[in-house]
Amino acid sequence: MTKTRDDLDEFVSHAEKGDLDHLMLLIDQGMDVNSIDSKGRTALLAATEFENLKIIKWLLENEAQIDLYDLENPTIERTPFLYAGANGHNTILDILIEYNPNYSIVNQYGGSALIPACERGHVETVRKLLEKTSIDINLVNNLGWTALLETVILGDGGKNHQVIVKLLLDHGADPSISDNKGIFPLEHAIKKGFAEIIKIFHSGLRK
Repeated sequence: MTKTRDDLDEFVSHAEKGDLDHLMLLIDQGMDVNSIDSKGRTALLAATEFENLKIIKWLLENEAQIDLYDLENPTIERTPFLYAGANGHNTILDILIEYNPNYSIVNQYGGSALIPACERGHVETVRKLLEKTSIDINLVNNLGWTALLETVILGDGGKNHQVIVKLLLDHGADPSISDNKGIFPLEHAIKKGFAEIIKIFHSGLRK
């Protein structure tokens, strides 16, 4: 039986609301667990957005495709892994990592989950991504920025961003990668007056 757009929206909305009973009922009636709604979301992505852990686990245990996404999805972080990383949802990340997501899938800015996590100061998320995944630490997004560059350019220079800069450098982030104007991370830190981050860069260079 062909499913209408309303049917698909209803299915994904139950994942958003955490309504497992209705999800199971619709699956029994022939709904595909990987259906995509009119917003371009799978049920797994909707459950991730609303942090419905029970639904996330159930979907993954019932053949939800962790890397499935709609190319036309207007959401910047269009897969569950990208969304959880960017928004610091660490418990969800732990669940998703067990299912081996594709770390090379990028968001609509051409960035990984790591880059926005760094920008937003999610220290423990950054630590988790660096220690538990094979994510590309030196990926350059469409803006011409690595995670290290974005941390300095869009961060506030405060404690969280200081810790993140050190984490990145300790895990192999390359400070010699400049932005698309030829400006290096350390130069951005100097321009913004981020004294503690400047010290971290200099300490790393002396190693």
